[in-house]
Amino acid sequence: MKKERGEPRQSALFEAGAAEAVLRREAPLAERMRPQTLAEFAGQTHLVGPEGALRRALASGRFGSIIFWGPPGTGKTTLARLLCHHMDAVFEPLSAVASGIADLRKVIERAQSRERRTVLFVDEIHRWNKAQQDALLPYVENGALILFGATTENPSFEVVGPLLSRCEVYTLSALSAEDVKGVLLRALADTERGLGGRNLVLHDNALAMLAETSFGDARVALNRLERVALAAEEEGRGEIDLALCERVLSRRALLYDKGGEEHFNLISALQKSIRGSDPDAALYWLARMLMSGEDPLYVARRLVRTAAEDVGLADPRALQIALAAKDAYHFLGSPEGELALAEAALYLATAPKSNSVETAYNAVCDEIRDSGHLPVPLHLRNAPTRLMKQLGYHEGYQYAHDAPDALVDQEHLPEALRGRIFYRPSDRGYEEKLAERLRLWKERLAQRRK
Repeated sequence: MKKERGEPRQSALFEAGAAEAVLRREAPLAERMRPQTLAEFAGQTHLVGPEGALRRALASGRFGSIIFWGPPGTGKTTLARLLCHHMDAVFEPLSAVASGIADLRKVIERAQSRERRTVLFVDEIHRWNKAQQDALLPYVENGALILFGATTENPSFEVVGPLLSRCEVYTLSALSAEDVKGVLLRALADTERGLGGRNLVLHDNALAMLAETSFGDARVALNRLERVALAAEEEGRGEIDLALCERVLSRRALLYDKGGEEHFNLISALQKSIRGSDPDAALYWLARMLMSGEDPLYVARRLVRTAAEDVGLADPRALQIALAAKDAYHFLGSPEGELALAEAALYLATAPKSNSVETAYNAVCDEIRDSGHLPVPLHLRNAPTRLMKQLGYHEGYQYAHDAPDALVDQEHLPEALRGRIFYRPSDRGYEEKLAERLRLWKERLAQRRK
């Protein structure tokens, strides 16, 4: 067999294998229990089930570049490794957090020197900037690399368009509680990689607690199981019950299901507390969500929406504060970034309130649905050609900056909607000033008409 340039010697492989075996024994339970076959893979039946998309692709033998998109602990990295094994390709992993273009060049050099196909796996690919992602394009396009990327963020926004268009996107969902229970029971029974040799009995209510409070993240569930199993051994116990789980895991698990009713109950309570100008309740519901495992960026998005929907132009800074909190969390991460979300929630709760922006926008949308696409008045139309000018386009248009106070007496709505008023400022906060400004403008225009 021809030895590929840059590949390790056979003896080195044996040495590496022995070292890897030692590392496996010392590795966390979640790493040891990483599925080694598709049959062991939990959940994602829409991908790996009998009729799943990846099963069909494996059967056909045709594979291109892939982006795996899903929450943490759903098996993105494991699935990439398993597919690479089925393809008989060399797996080259990179973390977008700790690597850059220099590391990518080394992978490309190795890929070009070997005869087997190379799968480049980029974990958290959304962390690479545009230049780093663009550097991948020619090698993905010419087939020198097969890209497997993993991201927890929407690839439509986080992966550059040219690269995304060359990849198939597979979405992974958070595991169900039953899926997580299966993962935990397999770890308890597995004598080679798991906890099977310890003869531990896991009570049903403890199993349910571990599964339901891991929020679909198998890695979290296994890490928590390992902690309570170690505590049981240290105390000389052969059973893991609910009381032990609650004591070892520091606190009683908060009731929360990110995909279920409680998720929507809490986010509704947060927004309504802000709308009701109750800072204490707003802070409480915010903390409940974050402590229960909600994605902080989801909370940030809802704060941005609340700023526009419930505060609006009564305090124009509200939207800026909410967006700044989102950026601060994205920059700092947890737990430091959570203070920025708390600051935004308190600011919104204590700001003057107005829903006039939402009311005006909805009224306009209703009007458009009723009246259809009314023509743009001739004097507002662009007239780049002689024909358009001859047809009256732009004729009679008054340039506001040439008028006193930049006020012109001309209609800007379609003729059928002449005089309609959609935006009605409230008398709260900054909108009180806006209402006065609009009133003065109308008075001045009326005087000029006289």
